[in-house]
Amino acid sequence: SFWSFLLGVLALSWYPPGTNDENGENTDDLVPTILDKAHKYNLKVTFHIEPYSNRDDQSMYKNVKYIIDKYGNHPAFYRYKTKTGNALPMFYIYDSYITKPEKWANLLTITGSRSIRNSPYDGLFIALLVESKHRYDILQGGFDGIYTYFATNGFTYGSSYENWARLKFFCDQFNLLFIPSVGPGYIDTSIRPWNAQNTRNRISGKYYETALGAALHAHPSVISITSFNEWHEGTQIEKAIPKRTSNIVYLDYRPHKPSLYLELTRKWSEKYSKERATYALDQKLPLS
Repeated sequence: SFWSFLLGVLALSWYPPGTNDENGENTDDLVPTILDKAHKYNLKVTFHIEPYSNRDDQSMYKNVKYIIDKYGNHPAFYRYKTKTGNALPMFYIYDSYITKPEKWANLLTITGSRSIRNSPYDGLFIALLVESKHRYDILQGGFDGIYTYFATNGFTYGSSYENWARLKFFCDQFNLLFIPSVGPGYIDTSIRPWNAQNTRNRISGKYYETALGAALHAHPSVISITSFNEWHEGTQIEKAIPKRTSNIVYLDYRPHKPSLYLELTRKWSEKYSKERATYALDQKLPLS
Protein backbone atom coordinates (compact mmCIF):
# COMPACT_ATOMS: atom_id res chain seq x y z
CA SER A 1 0.00 0.00 0.00
CA PHE A 2 1.23 3.48 -0.85
CA TRP A 3 0.18 4.92 2.51
CA SER A 4 3.10 3.33 4.35
CA PHE A 5 5.61 5.20 2.16
CA LEU A 6 4.30 8.68 2.80
CA LEU A 7 5.00 10.95 5.71
CA GLY A 8 2.93 13.97 6.54
CA VAL A 9 0.01 15.51 4.75
CA LEU A 10 -2.18 14.91 1.69
CA ALA A 11 -3.43 18.06 -0.06
CA LEU A 12 -6.84 17.20 -1.45
CA SER A 13 -8.21 18.97 -4.53
CA TRP A 14 -11.53 20.43 -3.31
CA TYR A 15 -14.64 21.95 -4.84
CA PRO A 16 -17.63 23.05 -2.72
CA PRO A 17 -20.61 20.71 -2.22
CA GLY A 18 -22.86 20.55 -5.26
CA THR A 19 -20.07 21.54 -7.65
CA ASN A 20 -17.85 19.23 -9.66
CA ASP A 21 -14.31 19.13 -10.94
CA GLU A 22 -13.68 19.02 -14.69
CA ASN A 23 -14.27 15.24 -14.65
CA GLY A 24 -17.69 15.59 -13.04
CA GLU A 25 -16.48 14.32 -9.66
CA ASN A 26 -18.01 15.90 -6.57
CA THR A 27 -14.83 16.01 -4.49
CA ASP A 28 -16.54 16.93 -1.22
CA ASP A 29 -18.35 13.57 -1.24
CA LEU A 30 -14.96 11.82 -1.05
CA VAL A 31 -13.64 13.74 1.97
CA PRO A 32 -15.02 11.56 4.83
CA THR A 33 -13.58 8.37 3.31
CA ILE A 34 -10.21 10.00 2.65
CA LEU A 35 -10.03 11.40 6.20
CA ASP A 36 -10.81 7.99 7.70
CA LYS A 37 -8.28 6.21 5.49
CA ALA A 38 -5.61 8.84 6.21
CA HIS A 39 -6.15 8.51 9.96
CA LYS A 40 -5.65 4.76 9.73
CA TYR A 41 -2.15 5.39 8.34
CA ASN A 42 -1.28 8.34 10.58
CA LEU A 43 -1.56 10.89 7.76
CA LYS A 44 -3.23 14.29 7.83
CA VAL A 45 -5.39 15.91 5.15
CA THR A 46 -5.43 19.54 4.07
CA PHE A 47 -7.52 21.25 1.38
CA HIS A 48 -6.36 22.56 -2.00
CA ILE A 49 -9.17 24.97 -2.88
CA GLU A 50 -9.78 24.94 -6.62
CA PRO A 51 -10.91 28.06 -8.56
CA TYR A 52 -14.60 27.12 -8.52
CA SER A 53 -17.14 29.37 -10.25
CA ASN A 54 -17.58 32.75 -8.50
CA ARG A 55 -14.88 32.12 -5.92
CA ASP A 56 -14.52 35.35 -3.94
CA ASP A 57 -14.26 36.57 -0.34
CA GLN A 58 -17.95 35.91 0.30
CA SER A 59 -18.03 32.32 -0.99
CA MET A 60 -14.64 31.57 0.57
CA TYR A 61 -15.88 32.66 4.00
CA LYS A 62 -18.83 30.30 3.62
CA ASN A 63 -16.67 27.41 2.39
CA VAL A 64 -13.93 27.77 5.02
CA LYS A 65 -16.65 27.77 7.68
CA TYR A 66 -18.20 24.68 6.06
CA ILE A 67 -14.89 22.77 5.96
CA ILE A 68 -13.93 23.59 9.55
CA ASP A 69 -17.43 22.93 10.94
CA LYS A 70 -17.80 19.64 9.06
CA TYR A 71 -14.26 18.20 9.17
CA GLY A 72 -12.32 20.24 11.74
CA ASN A 73 -12.80 17.75 14.57
CA HIS A 74 -11.65 14.72 12.58
CA PRO A 75 -8.31 13.42 13.91
CA ALA A 76 -6.84 13.46 10.36
CA PHE A 77 -7.73 17.14 9.76
CA TYR A 78 -4.40 18.95 9.39
CA ARG A 79 -3.40 21.86 11.62
CA TYR A 80 -0.03 23.59 11.36
CA LYS A 81 1.67 24.76 14.54
CA THR A 82 2.63 28.43 14.15
CA LYS A 83 5.42 30.36 15.86
CA THR A 84 2.91 31.64 18.41
CA GLY A 85 1.98 28.07 19.33
CA ASN A 86 -1.45 28.11 17.67
CA ALA A 87 -2.41 25.08 15.59
CA LEU A 88 -4.32 26.37 12.57
CA PRO A 89 -5.89 24.70 9.52
CA MET A 90 -4.00 25.25 6.28
CA PHE A 91 -5.65 26.01 2.95
CA TYR A 92 -3.82 26.09 -0.38
CA ILE A 93 -5.60 28.48 -2.77
CA TYR A 94 -5.00 27.46 -6.39
CA ASP A 95 -4.93 30.36 -8.89
CA SER A 96 -5.39 32.83 -6.03
CA TYR A 97 -4.18 35.65 -8.31
CA ILE A 98 -7.41 35.59 -10.39
CA THR A 99 -9.22 37.26 -7.47
CA LYS A 100 -8.27 40.87 -6.71
CA PRO A 101 -6.13 41.35 -3.56
CA GLU A 102 -8.75 43.77 -2.19
CA LYS A 103 -11.26 40.91 -2.12
CA TRP A 104 -8.83 38.60 -0.33
CA ALA A 105 -8.08 41.38 2.16
CA ASN A 106 -11.78 41.46 3.13
CA LEU A 107 -11.37 37.87 4.31
CA LEU A 108 -7.73 37.65 5.39
CA THR A 109 -6.88 40.92 7.15
CA ILE A 110 -7.90 41.76 10.72
CA THR A 111 -9.82 44.85 9.59
CA GLY A 112 -11.45 43.13 6.58
CA SER A 113 -15.23 43.32 6.18
CA ARG A 114 -15.48 39.49 6.28
CA SER A 115 -12.40 38.81 8.37
CA ILE A 116 -11.84 35.28 9.65
CA ARG A 117 -8.86 36.42 11.73
CA ASN A 118 -8.95 35.59 15.45
CA SER A 119 -12.20 33.68 14.92
CA PRO A 120 -12.91 29.93 15.07
CA TYR A 121 -12.43 29.96 11.27
CA ASP A 122 -8.95 31.45 11.24
CA GLY A 123 -6.33 29.50 9.33
CA LEU A 124 -3.19 29.67 7.24
CA PHE A 125 -4.04 30.65 3.68
CA ILE A 126 -1.35 29.84 1.14
CA ALA A 127 -1.41 31.74 -2.17
CA LEU A 128 -0.08 30.47 -5.48
CA LEU A 129 2.87 32.56 -6.62
CA VAL A 130 3.30 32.38 -10.40
CA GLU A 131 4.90 35.72 -11.34
CA SER A 132 7.36 37.81 -9.33
CA LYS A 133 4.86 40.69 -9.12
CA HIS A 134 2.34 38.44 -7.32
CA ARG A 135 4.41 38.88 -4.14
CA TYR A 136 2.92 42.29 -3.47
CA ASP A 137 -0.65 41.23 -4.25
CA ILE A 138 -0.19 38.34 -1.82
CA LEU A 139 0.96 40.74 0.90
CA GLN A 140 -1.92 43.12 0.22
CA GLY A 141 -4.40 40.25 0.26
CA GLY A 142 -3.37 39.19 3.77
CA PHE A 143 -2.16 35.69 2.90
CA ASP A 144 0.00 33.67 5.31
CA GLY A 145 2.35 32.11 2.80
CA ILE A 146 3.12 31.16 -0.78
CA TYR A 147 3.46 27.92 -2.72
CA THR A 148 4.72 27.44 -6.27
CA TYR A 149 2.73 24.35 -7.44
CA PHE A 150 4.13 23.73 -10.93
CA ALA A 151 6.49 20.78 -11.42
CA THR A 152 8.31 22.31 -14.41
CA ASN A 153 11.53 24.10 -13.47
CA GLY A 154 11.63 27.30 -15.53
CA PHE A 155 7.92 27.35 -16.43
CA THR A 156 7.08 30.24 -14.08
CA TYR A 157 9.03 32.59 -11.83
CA GLY A 158 7.74 30.68 -8.80
CA SER A 159 8.52 27.21 -10.15
CA SER A 160 12.12 28.10 -11.10
CA TYR A 161 14.55 26.68 -8.56
CA GLU A 162 16.96 29.59 -9.06
CA ASN A 163 14.37 31.95 -7.49
CA TRP A 164 13.63 29.94 -4.37
CA ALA A 165 16.30 31.49 -2.14
CA ARG A 166 15.04 34.95 -3.14
CA LEU A 167 11.45 33.97 -2.42
CA LYS A 168 12.43 32.51 0.96
CA PHE A 169 14.16 35.79 1.83
CA PHE A 170 11.03 37.72 0.84
CA CYS A 171 8.82 35.43 2.93
CA ASP A 172 11.12 35.77 5.94
CA GLN A 173 10.97 39.57 5.66
CA PHE A 174 7.17 39.56 5.87
CA ASN A 175 6.68 36.57 8.17
CA LEU A 176 5.17 34.35 5.45
CA LEU A 177 5.51 30.59 5.03
CA PHE A 178 7.53 29.59 1.97
CA ILE A 179 6.36 26.31 0.43
CA PRO A 180 8.21 25.33 -2.77
CA SER A 181 6.57 22.61 -4.85
CA VAL A 182 8.65 19.79 -6.30
CA GLY A 183 7.75 17.18 -8.90
CA PRO A 184 9.28 14.04 -10.44
CA GLY A 185 8.98 15.33 -14.01
CA TYR A 186 6.30 16.72 -16.31
CA ILE A 187 4.57 15.69 -19.53
CA ASP A 188 1.07 16.79 -20.50
CA THR A 189 1.18 16.44 -24.29
CA SER A 190 -1.59 13.81 -24.24
CA ILE A 191 -4.00 16.59 -23.17
CA ARG A 192 -2.06 19.68 -24.36
CA PRO A 193 -0.25 18.67 -27.57
CA TRP A 194 1.13 22.22 -27.99
CA ASN A 195 2.95 22.22 -24.64
CA ALA A 196 5.98 20.00 -25.37
CA GLN A 197 8.43 22.76 -24.36
CA ASN A 198 7.37 22.28 -20.73
CA THR A 199 8.01 18.52 -20.71
CA ARG A 200 10.67 17.54 -18.17
CA ASN A 201 12.19 14.06 -18.35
CA ARG A 202 12.32 12.11 -15.09
CA ILE A 203 15.88 10.86 -15.76
CA SER A 204 15.30 7.80 -13.54
CA GLY A 205 14.54 9.94 -10.47
CA LYS A 206 17.33 12.50 -10.93
CA TYR A 207 14.91 15.33 -11.84
CA TYR A 208 12.95 14.70 -8.62
CA GLU A 209 16.09 14.55 -6.48
CA THR A 210 17.42 17.78 -8.01
CA ALA A 211 14.13 19.50 -7.18
CA LEU A 212 14.15 18.16 -3.62
CA GLY A 213 17.76 19.24 -3.16
CA ALA A 214 16.93 22.76 -4.37
CA ALA A 215 13.95 22.91 -2.01
CA LEU A 216 15.99 21.79 1.01
CA HIS A 217 18.65 24.34 0.18
CA ALA A 218 16.09 27.15 0.63
CA HIS A 219 15.17 26.01 4.19
CA PRO A 220 11.42 26.14 3.53
CA SER A 221 8.64 25.91 6.12
CA VAL A 222 7.05 23.02 4.22
CA ILE A 223 7.79 21.21 0.94
CA SER A 224 4.82 20.29 -1.25
CA ILE A 225 4.87 17.60 -3.92
CA THR A 226 3.15 17.98 -7.29
CA SER A 227 1.74 15.40 -7.36
CA PHE A 228 0.70 12.08 -5.92
CA ASN A 229 -1.55 10.98 -8.78
CA GLU A 230 -1.99 13.62 -11.48
CA TRP A 231 -1.29 11.14 -14.27
CA HIS A 232 -2.49 13.33 -17.14
CA GLU A 233 0.32 15.81 -16.41
CA GLY A 234 2.89 13.09 -15.79
CA THR A 235 3.66 14.26 -12.25
CA GLN A 236 2.51 11.19 -10.34
CA ILE A 237 4.72 9.50 -7.75
CA GLU A 238 2.36 6.62 -6.90
CA LYS A 239 3.28 3.07 -7.89
CA ALA A 240 3.15 2.53 -11.65
CA ILE A 241 2.94 -0.52 -13.88
CA PRO A 242 3.00 -0.59 -17.70
CA LYS A 243 -0.43 0.22 -19.14
CA ARG A 244 -1.83 1.51 -22.40
CA THR A 245 -5.30 2.28 -23.72
CA SER A 246 -6.40 2.99 -27.28
CA ASN A 247 -5.34 6.64 -26.99
CA ILE A 248 -2.81 6.91 -24.17
CA VAL A 249 0.30 5.14 -22.91
CA TYR A 250 0.79 5.53 -19.16
CA LEU A 251 4.40 6.18 -18.25
CA ASP A 252 5.87 3.61 -15.90
CA TYR A 253 9.22 3.65 -14.10
CA ARG A 254 10.93 0.63 -15.68
CA PRO A 255 13.62 -0.63 -15.32
CA HIS A 256 13.14 0.60 -11.75
CA LYS A 257 10.66 -0.68 -9.19
CA PRO A 258 7.03 0.52 -9.35
CA SER A 259 7.62 2.19 -5.96
CA LEU A 260 10.76 4.15 -7.01
CA TYR A 261 9.28 7.61 -6.41
CA LEU A 262 7.65 6.68 -3.13
CA GLU A 263 11.01 5.38 -1.89
CA LEU A 264 12.74 8.59 -3.00
CA THR A 265 10.01 10.59 -1.25
CA ARG A 266 10.59 8.73 1.99
CA LYS A 267 14.38 9.11 1.72
CA TRP A 268 14.17 12.88 1.18
CA SER A 269 11.43 13.33 3.74
CA GLU A 270 13.71 11.83 6.38
CA LYS A 271 16.58 14.03 5.20
CA TYR A 272 14.35 17.12 5.32
CA SER A 273 13.12 16.30 8.83
CA LYS A 274 16.71 16.07 10.11
CA GLU A 275 17.87 19.24 8.35
CA ARG A 276 14.78 21.13 9.47
CA ALA A 277 15.34 20.15 13.08
CA THR A 278 18.95 21.39 12.90
CA TYR A 279 17.95 24.61 11.13
CA ALA A 280 15.11 25.26 13.60
CA LEU A 281 17.54 24.81 16.49
CA ASP A 282 19.99 27.27 14.92
CA GLN A 283 17.22 29.80 14.20
CA LYS A 284 15.34 29.12 17.46
CA LEU A 285 12.21 28.21 15.46
CA PRO A 286 9.33 25.97 16.60
CA LEU A 287 8.85 22.64 14.84
CA SER A 288 5.34 21.77 13.70
